[in-house]
Amino acid sequence: MRDESEMLIVEDLTLLMTDDRSGAVAGAGTLYYTLGGAVLVELGLGGHIRADEDDKGLNGVRVHAVAGRAPSDPLLRAAHGKIGERVRGVQTLLIEIGTGAGKREAVLDRLVERGLLRRETKRTLGLFRTTSTTVADTGYKKALLEQVRAVLVDGAEPDARTAALVGLVSASGTLPTLHRSVPWSGQVYERAKELERSSWGAEAVNAAVMRTVAAVSAGAVVAATT
Repeated sequence: MRDESEMLIVEDLTLLMTDDRSGAVAGAGTLYYTLGGAVLVELGLGGHIRADEDDKGLNGVRVHAVAGRAPSDPLLRAAHGKIGERVRGVQTLLIEIGTGAGKREAVLDRLVERGLLRRETKRTLGLFRTTSTTVADTGYKKALLEQVRAVLVDGAEPDARTAALVGLVSASGTLPTLHRSVPWSGQVYERAKELERSSWGAEAVNAAVMRTVAAVSAGAVVAATT
């Protein structure tokens, strides 16, 4: 059984994508796809769900909840319950979970509770209240980045969890933002893509992200010509 104190993949992923100083999360426009994918991958690795590779529709492979395998973690349990309502394609679930149980605010709250993020509220001109979130414990994030660097730069063989984490960062399109710790290169890109393709969850995120970016780009072209 999973230890409640362990970090979820979606937590590690969000921490990696959060800028230490500004608190901005990279890839914000398609973040719900990425976070939803991280939750699905975690459930898959834990044997809580399965994907029917022989049953693919417009929304990708169909995902089933495994009966009697509800996880103990409340965030994962909520997602498992959503999946158990009815069988759906992975693309649909990426949106439903990424905007529901695995949404950004819920994950950020967990990271604040763990002491890994710091949330501060300030008033501007004494009237407008703004809330900012920044990285509080850089030691954990540094160790996490070292694991990622070891896999992508030094050629270390990752465990299933680290492979999924790297694959999801790659799928989100945010890997170049880690260049200070993981120098960007063709070798790093290819290694990350290799790990991305090895996980059906990460691959589904990649397809969703690419489709969204293409739609946004097409919309921008239309706006510029009308």
